[in-house]
Amino acid sequence: MPGTVAAPRGGLLRDLHNRYETVREALSRIDKAARDMGLPNISTRLVEHNGTSDRRGPEVQYLEIFAVSIATHHMLIAEGAEPVAIVGQSIGELWALAAAGHLSVEDAARLAVARSEVLTRQSWNGKMLAVGVDGRRAESLAGLMDHPDLVLACENAPRQSVISGPRQLIEHVERVADSLGWPSLPLDVPHPTHTPAMARAARDLRATAPRVPYGSGRWRVCSPWLGRDVGDDDPVDLVAGALTARVRMLHTIRQLHAAGADAFVECGEWAVVTKFVEASIPGVRCVVPLSESDPVEVVRALVAESAGAADGAPFRPRPPATPSNGRGPVVRVTLPAPAGPVEPAPSPAPSAPSASSAPSAVATVAPAVTSSASDGLEYETVLAELQTLYGDFLGYPPDLLGEDDGLESELGVESLKQVVLLGRVSDQFDLPELRSNSSLLSVGTLRRIAESVVAGRAEAAGR
Repeated sequence: MPGTVAAPRGGLLRDLHNRYETVREALSRIDKAARDMGLPNISTRLVEHNGTSDRRGPEVQYLEIFAVSIATHHMLIAEGAEPVAIVGQSIGELWALAAAGHLSVEDAARLAVARSEVLTRQSWNGKMLAVGVDGRRAESLAGLMDHPDLVLACENAPRQSVISGPRQLIEHVERVADSLGWPSLPLDVPHPTHTPAMARAARDLRATAPRVPYGSGRWRVCSPWLGRDVGDDDPVDLVAGALTARVRMLHTIRQLHAAGADAFVECGEWAVVTKFVEASIPGVRCVVPLSESDPVEVVRALVAESAGAADGAPFRPRPPATPSNGRGPVVRVTLPAPAGPVEPAPSPAPSAPSASSAPSAVATVAPAVTSSASDGLEYETVLAELQTLYGDFLGYPPDLLGEDDGLESELGVESLKQVVLLGRVSDQFDLPELRSNSSLLSVGTLRRIAESVVAGRAEAAGR
């Protein structure tokens, strides 16, 4: 279950709400808890509206993420899925406790809001930075600054770590990482956590949060920060302790796989945690139902395959989609190795937003531009330069990089690599504003980047 990701799309849960009584009941209970705390109904926008989030504050954002996670869980159970275990990323661990039955939905909602309120009260000027290196390198990078609050916060995948600390130091870390050739990406989260700087908020939460009854639960909950299954731990202590602790998602994923877990399902809108899974266990089956056109059918197919494996038929995870643009296969390759004592490799990164994973904003798509610009740059010229730039960086022959191929979905270019490449495009065409255009990362193709370059150069020439 994901942690802090982007606010879900409006209307995302309409179909699940219409299909499943258990989903309707869970959403109704979250709404009642929200109203009791002076917050608006959470389900209204997720079931009825088609717009994006109106950004009503972090408490609403957390409860919307919770609603999506618990609704997806109920769909899975209704369709016959039987979890080996439930894992949550950061605050997603609270969603996991509720899904497993350790906490009531109402108590989980109240505890999520209490957590948000103590973090807001502390009002810490911190920041989190995803870095495309292993945990040992990221920890060494943080250690260069020699500050107790600047730490390795999350080990998400073999080459994706998160550093958390004071904003000014994180910005310095970002510059150092750039000088080393290590890709990095600041995370857009309302409350940077997983650092000793959160000790005051943790004490505040323990002192003020309502104590909640705790059940035995129906399924295992594996805690990435405890490094073990949750037992009879007090829920408030669990949530408070996680504020200052390191999240070891990589180790939890590998332990589950070693114990026999052969398919991982993301209870969220985007592939966030499953990106870490795919990077940590190549070839394993990962499913993100809500990212598919028919989430229910995807779950039914997964349950049928798992049932076949249980009956003795060999279960074979589906291989990753082979990138193709109609001219033959594209082979994924690794980045050149950065200097250092540990063998490096490319860095996976989330494709959507997480407190320990990805940025949450999606910018407006740039308008199409297909004719020449006033400064003499034509679309075809820019596209050819981009194909050369991207091909040289990735090791692909330029003519295999189709203009409409999804950089991540089809060519396998992870988000942190896209950040590096977009920076090079920005420098090559003298368009600094391209660096902050998150839409070119979330739905990136060479066509959209080329159109943005042509439009940007035309605008600059007309000033």
